[in-house]
Amino acid sequence: MARRDRIAEPWGRRTPYGPGEQWPPRVDMFLDDGVSPDDVDTWVQSAAVLHSNGDGLDIAVKDGRIVGVRGRAVDRVNHGRLDPKDLFGWQANASADRLTTPLIRRDGKLVDTDWDTAMNAIVARSKHLLTDQGPSAIGFYTSGQLFIEEYYTQGVIAHGAIGTNHVDGNTRLCTATAAEALKESFGCDGQPGSYTDVDHADVIALFGHNVAETQTVLWMRMLDRLAGPNPPALLCVDPRPTPVARHATVHLAPLPGTNVALMNGLLHEILTHDWVDHEYIDAHTVGFDELSKRVAEFPPDRVAEICRIEASDVRRAAEILGTAERLLSTVLQGFYQSHQATAASVQVNNIHLVRGMLGKPGCGVLQMNGQPTAENTRECGADGDLAGFRNWANDSHIEELAQLWNVEPMQIPHYAPPTHAMQMFRYAEEGSLRMLWVSATNPAVSLPDLARIRDILAQDRLFLVVQDIFLTETAQLADVVLPAAAWAEKTGTFTNVDRTVHLSEKAIDPPGQARPDLEIFLDYARRMDFRDKDGRPLPPWSTAEEAFEAWKQCSAGRPCDYTGLSYDKLRGGSGIQWPCTAEHPDGTERLYAGGAFFADPDYCEAYGKDLITGAPLDPTEYRAMNPGGRAIIKAAEYVPPHEQPTSDFPYALITGRTLYHFHTRTKTGRVPQLDAAAPQVWVEIAESDAGRAGIEEGDAVEIRTPRGCVVAAARITGIRPGVVFLPFHYGYWDTDSEGRHRAANELTLTDWDPVSKQPIFKTAAASLRRVGAGRGAAPAPTTTASAPVTEEVPPTVGGESAIVDEHVAEEAQP
Repeated sequence: MARRDRIAEPWGRRTPYGPGEQWPPRVDMFLDDGVSPDDVDTWVQSAAVLHSNGDGLDIAVKDGRIVGVRGRAVDRVNHGRLDPKDLFGWQANASADRLTTPLIRRDGKLVDTDWDTAMNAIVARSKHLLTDQGPSAIGFYTSGQLFIEEYYTQGVIAHGAIGTNHVDGNTRLCTATAAEALKESFGCDGQPGSYTDVDHADVIALFGHNVAETQTVLWMRMLDRLAGPNPPALLCVDPRPTPVARHATVHLAPLPGTNVALMNGLLHEILTHDWVDHEYIDAHTVGFDELSKRVAEFPPDRVAEICRIEASDVRRAAEILGTAERLLSTVLQGFYQSHQATAASVQVNNIHLVRGMLGKPGCGVLQMNGQPTAENTRECGADGDLAGFRNWANDSHIEELAQLWNVEPMQIPHYAPPTHAMQMFRYAEEGSLRMLWVSATNPAVSLPDLARIRDILAQDRLFLVVQDIFLTETAQLADVVLPAAAWAEKTGTFTNVDRTVHLSEKAIDPPGQARPDLEIFLDYARRMDFRDKDGRPLPPWSTAEEAFEAWKQCSAGRPCDYTGLSYDKLRGGSGIQWPCTAEHPDGTERLYAGGAFFADPDYCEAYGKDLITGAPLDPTEYRAMNPGGRAIIKAAEYVPPHEQPTSDFPYALITGRTLYHFHTRTKTGRVPQLDAAAPQVWVEIAESDAGRAGIEEGDAVEIRTPRGCVVAAARITGIRPGVVFLPFHYGYWDTDSEGRHRAANELTLTDWDPVSKQPIFKTAAASLRRVGAGRGAAPAPTTTASAPVTEEVPPTVGGESAIVDEHVAEEAQP
């Protein structure tokens, strides 16, 4: 057994392995000071909820409280490993400022109240709005952190009982493009690849995906392959010097907003050199000729000029992709939150389609998620789409849902595409959406152009309900605040990026009067007296397991088929990948083996959109284009970003995450080890840019865009010149010692991808100005992409409070 400071060494000890071998187990464990494994009363099965990797873990409980966690060696996702947020984040559950009683606004202030008063206020406003304006007056904005049972219940209430089309989640900010890119290429959501493809790939390409910080355990798996025999080549596309970039065979750092040009250039080289599987293309795809014509316009020299990178690097990267025998590609926010998000992400799918690299070991695409249960919002209809990956434009799919819920088909909104989050907030701004129910998310920090968002949420005419575990910036603006149970305080299931379903059991009771989200939604439904056609309660279930069984019925026969799963089957062992059916009782490792796709016109989840305008195809167009249900190769022209650097705003501003925090720090900011590793906002600046502006490490710098300004300490890094980076975790009320605001989204613009409707956080034009001398180094981690160029900055360490036990191989616990 080794003991290691896992703040200073986030990825832990290496366990090298070669291609085709099994990833060796390593069980990570962290317990409260003074608690030993023998002191633990019980270990309760769960999985991680502070990133999207889905690491299986056990919760240590002693005397009715959580005292630690350990990884599950049997779990297919992590083989026992945990990341720093897993290891330390559970401490947030016991924070002294947990919400423990409902709150209601009286005379402009939030005051304590009881559940009846709070719920009756919500019900009264709901009934008034339904009578006065109809379903479109009510909207739901949820999270990527709830359970399947809660999302499905919320979806049934919103779509089936109320009949509103205004349902979305903060997954719109992190994973909407993943879903849309998969629908555009394959006719349906659902990740083609598997984490086990890391074990077989000879090339791993990461497009805008800082896996080392966002899915830390997946990076451990990649690091162990890199440390073993016959390691894979690594391609990294990222303007920052991430840990991935430092290990890359080729690192491409394009100018933000130019990803489509880059991808067209890579495809140009692949097609020019005929690194193409023509037999696969002819048998299983449509659209190749259009792609050939489009990418012919993007030779490396033109791409180099647009992206401001070297043409030789484009050629070298394309050769790595084109000559790979087993290619795994991953995509995340560097593409999803940037200009032409869906168009760029679809081109990654195109590389795999033209090379015939899907459905085989080592050959897969992972259009990644940013949140732990983002996959479930999409499956269950909590992101606005319809439950079970059903197509809102297919009347037979609507009829299926109506039969499942025993309601009239016209009760389920399908008169227009689902309302995406940015449009919902626009409706609230205009006054047509008059009640917004926000659960487990903090849009007052996470959405772009925050001054506008705060004005919308603070309107007197908007009745704002916030359901959360802390009094967040958003909750402080609410009319009613509902205290929710957190992870480990309720039972439910959730699904990670590679379709692995985990069961999370209740370990402890929630504090005070806090209730599970499922119980809150069902209480609302009962008080509203929602009924189906036969007068039975809608939804009819009352427990989490009953809700899961109902979800299984809804998923039956659809791509995300859960019918082979049960709570009992998920207990005791590993998570299991959907589809899991009687024919595939152990789950399905990879999709699209043999070129069989979910794209048949009668079965597909979506008919697709124009990648430039976002205009949807109608069913007739789709049938004519793809009658055989093949994969769709979609070409896209490059269009320059809407906001580009100017003489007044000469820098490209991008925002993002750091390894030690999740979302708006609602939990991680309350965890000593994580908060100390990244306590305040910083701005990353290239050494050459800092020199011209007279900025030194740690100086106070004003970052300004046409929407506002933020002051942050300067971290001088190896980021590409002309680009600056701000972490988005730090909130509006989260100020420095001089009271200056630190929220990166004060600066981002109200703009979104036309196809996925995902907001753009990575192409704002900005200026820099030194406003004062620093007080030492910037409060940015040295272990991550924010590593300084100077060796004089003290290293990030956790000390004794961050020591973790690592049990390797034969020492690992079952």
